[in-house]
Amino acid sequence: MQDLVIFGAGGHARELHQLVEDVNRCEPTWNFLGFLDGNPALHGTHVHGFPVLGDLGWLQGRPEVALVIGVGNPGARKRIAEEASAMGHRDFATLIHPSAQVGTRVSVGAGTVICAGVVVTTDVQIGRFVILNVGSTVSHDSVLEDYATLAPGTHIPGSVRVCEGADLGTAMTVLPGRTIGPWAVVGAGAVVTEDVPAAVTVAGVPARILSGRSTPRP
Repeated sequence: MQDLVIFGAGGHARELHQLVEDVNRCEPTWNFLGFLDGNPALHGTHVHGFPVLGDLGWLQGRPEVALVIGVGNPGARKRIAEEASAMGHRDFATLIHPSAQVGTRVSVGAGTVICAGVVVTTDVQIGRFVILNVGSTVSHDSVLEDYATLAPGTHIPGSVRVCEGADLGTAMTVLPGRTIGPWAVVGAGAVVTEDVPAAVTVAGVPARILSGRSTPRP
């Protein structure tokens, strides 16, 4: 069993800890050590009975410890991954819930999390540090780039590209063949019928642009 820590101590981090426990019930895989967090007030406290060990600096001198980032916000997740990498950390755990159905022709990048009830069919490319939350689906020939985030119940049909850092809301869906641009935000329940530009927020049925950001990264 490999040592593992989760960065984060909030709701998503606790969900990842549950995922780790579910994995270990099927096959002992991870020796969970505890949580890391950037808030010093949390250091020394406990989450789910495990200690908050410190911040990312705790990883220095521990290259054998795997890290998974339990932060839902894609921009924050990217900053944490880049900070850990700059420190020289290279072991980012990929977590796949035992109930997820992931096809044999699906590629999954390091640091990605695939939660309970997810279905990924075939010929799908999933990048690094992606989150596929509970009950989301991804169909053939789709691409999820690094740091993309699918909220629970999100449905991605065939030949869709979800670009870097795009944040897709609960129960949204998109028509086949569309592209959701880098760092775009799609509201809960939206139906995307056209390509979504970079760094905008869309919502509604059909989805319409509500606002934009000046840069494609938060």
